[in-house]
Amino acid sequence: MNAAEALAEIDAARGPAELFGADAAEAERTYRRLARVLHPDAPGGDAAGFVRLGDLWRAYRGARTITTSRRAYRLGPPVARGDLAVLYAAPADDGTDAVLKMPRDPADSDLLEREAAALRRLAERGDPRYLPYVPRLVESFRHRDAATGAERRVNALNRLDGFVSLADVRTAYPAGLDARDAAWMWRRLLVALGFAHRAGVVHGAVLPEHVMIHPAEHGVVLVDWCYSALDGDRVPALVARYADRYPPEVTGKRPAVPATDVHLATLCMTDLMGDRAPAELARFARGCTLPSPAARPGDAWALLGELDELLERLYGPRRFRPFTMPPAKENP
Repeated sequence: MNAAEALAEIDAARGPAELFGADAAEAERTYRRLARVLHPDAPGGDAAGFVRLGDLWRAYRGARTITTSRRAYRLGPPVARGDLAVLYAAPADDGTDAVLKMPRDPADSDLLEREAAALRRLAERGDPRYLPYVPRLVESFRHRDAATGAERRVNALNRLDGFVSLADVRTAYPAGLDARDAAWMWRRLLVALGFAHRAGVVHGAVLPEHVMIHPAEHGVVLVDWCYSALDGDRVPALVARYADRYPPEVTGKRPAVPATDVHLATLCMTDLMGDRAPAELARFARGCTLPSPAARPGDAWALLGELDELLERLYGPRRFRPFTMPPAKENP
């Protein structure tokens, strides 16, 4: 690349965001690549072009710092991509290791507001012993994109390190998971639901991508509360690719109740085990997914007790069972 080609690349971009892109590491490489060519000391360099590049870089870096009334976040690369939002690494100047959750479409900001309201309610009304089962809301704020002018609701959440989703687990174990491994995930998921339901919140989207587990520590965190509803309200939206999983009260736009989450959570676990679920456990699951919400269990805490009794009959006294994820396969 020569200086003329570098300037042409700059001219073709409609601003700093388009020139450098969304990924922080790639942006740094782009800047260094262009700077090497345009630097006045480089053969055929262009001093004016170098100054212009520097201005664009400073504008880009400034846009990558999001400042609120409480703290400043340094926006890093995406760490996860959900159905309606992207999560970016965003360490804050006060030492908070956060991620910023931003909707792709500003029109979905109301769902981010719904998530923030649910997490606040859980923190204020829920039993504090179970707060680790849900994300911690650092803060929620409106942010205007400097490049496009679009305004979005942004939720700053604590970062989850070492966690994988149940979707990842299912992919890693295509033949199905041993029910003894699924058992601790199921138990902790019911704890998360019991905690939420006692605070009056129905999650509304207990799906494989939204249940995060920590394999080594047997931790569970139920994420993505954008689809949540207060007990008795309707679930505001569906995740289209899982439309066939939702119980009739959701697809029929009727009130969501704790039994709604029980239905969705049970399907997560039966999908995880596949054909490896013992017959008794399969019958237990069928009772949790009956068409009528009134016929399903609606008390996650009571259901946990029933599950424990069944597991003890099947496997004896509860004991810690190490769980590992197989190493990811490298692309050839």
